[in-house]
Amino acid sequence: MTKKHFIALADAIKDHNKQFDQHGDGFNDKYLETLADFCSAQNPNFNRERWLGYIAGTNGKNGGKR
Repeated sequence: MTKKHFIALADAIKDHNKQFDQHGDGFNDKYLETLADFCSAQNPNFNRERWLGYIAGTNGKNGGKR
């Protein structure tokens, strides 16, 4: 997987969580950690903290502050 794929996956998760978090049906931390493990196994350059931060809204796609 490439950076483009990781961003697209994170965007899909963020969109899902916007719709379903109100009902408790969003991706929780355990699910996100499992997905981050998978992504890390797919690409040795995967930056899990940056990816998780992007989903959480603490940084942008490239790791910079929002």
